Amino acid sequence: MRALKIISQTRPILRNWPAEAAGRKNMLLLIQLRWIAAAGQLFTILIVHYGMGIRLPLLVMMIVPVAATGLNLGSLAVLRRRQTVANAELFLALLFDVVALTIQLYLSGGATNPFIYLYLLQVVLGAILLDTLSAWAIVFATSVFAAILAKFYWPLVLPSALAESLFEMHIIGAWICFALIAVLLVVFVTRINRNLQARDARLADMRQRAAEEDHIVRMGLLASGAAHELGTPLSSLAVILNDWKRMPALAAQPGIIGEIEEMQVAVQRCKTILSGILLSSGEARGEAPTIISIRIFLDYIVKEWSVAHAGVEVDYDNSADAGLEIVADPVLKQVIYNVLDNASEASPDWISLSVDQQGDFLRLVVRDDGPGFAPGMLENLGKPYQSSKGKQGGGLGLFLVLNVMRKLGGEVTAENGVMGGAIVTLLFPLDTLGVRRGDGDVR
Repeated sequence: MRALKIISQTRPILRNWPAEAAGRKNMLLLIQLRWIAAAGQLFTILIVHYGMGIRLPLLVMMIVPVAATGLNLGSLAVLRRRQTVANAELFLALLFDVVALTIQLYLSGGATNPFIYLYLLQVVLGAILLDTLSAWAIVFATSVFAAILAKFYWPLVLPSALAESLFEMHIIGAWICFALIAVLLVVFVTRINRNLQARDARLADMRQRAAEEDHIVRMGLLASGAAHELGTPLSSLAVILNDWKRMPALAAQPGIIGEIEEMQVAVQRCKTILSGILLSSGEARGEAPTIISIRIFLDYIVKEWSVAHAGVEVDYDNSADAGLEIVADPVLKQVIYNVLDNASEASPDWISLSVDQQGDFLRLVVRDDGPGFAPGMLENLGKPYQSSKGKQGGGLGLFLVLNVMRKLGGEVTAENGVMGGAIVTLLFPLDTLGVRRGDGDVR
């Protein structure tokens, strides 16, 4: 039930996170566009004022690119500390660009300036980047500003040499504005679409993960219920076998007593497995977590697994730091068991397990000399019911391993060996294992 609650609380985050992550990339694109606009404004103002002799209010017009530069620097400083950008922030950034363009147009002829059509660029960007209400707000703002500029603006004083060619200059300016809008739209809209496609791909992946987690929860609830149901008959079997062992008629027959003892061992192992299932699901309480050396913990797991699989030769090499201690988590034990079980099913005579440390990670590499992974299995690694053994319901081992490792922040890789066989590598982050030094210092 706790897992179900966690997943239900996580789903709103999964829905919003991809959009906000794409928003950060789109904000960076707006910043790049603002750099281009500021540079273009400075270049155009200087050309018109000094090159063409059309006097402009330079000091006032320079305020806009300076303000745009300050906004860009502030935005970049904020984005370094954040990974998400909300729709409202994109709206305000785009509205700033609309207001900045309006100021420059007001100071350079208003609606008579052919660059008034740059409003269309803001409208297109708003339609792509923003939600419906915000996009319409940009349409309203640009329409109102364009109407105001048709009536109120700072008139341009043209030199007499240019006054006669005013229409030709307007046509040239309109063409430059058209070409500029076309180029910027192709460049930036293409990049924005890539961001949106990446967002959709991440969202689909996260939905798939949520579905897999639901699947795990259902299996966990089923396993927990089965463990509870099987506990009573196993206890009854243990009592019956204990009674049989003390019966005089059976005690006189050493062969039968030996079989009874084997059955008692098997029943006790079943009870241990069920206790581990309940402990992993969080239902076993009242037990303090065991702190143990990481090397001893792995040695114990391999020894216990080898006893239960006596016919499999295990080539075991453990070079982990014996001074590091971890919390003996049964989930970690089950992950290693699943990988070893899969390897032994593919290679029933020999497998190998090597353990070492790579920086802040504990690396476990399991090899076998079986047929290896089929290409399709490597492409669908970690998906449920992907198995090369042909068993109904098979393929859950690596599926569970991959999802547990994902929760731990670890990594699972699978490949085929050069000389044959399969190789599965597990990377456990030491900080998620509760690693500490033997002197008590937490790592």
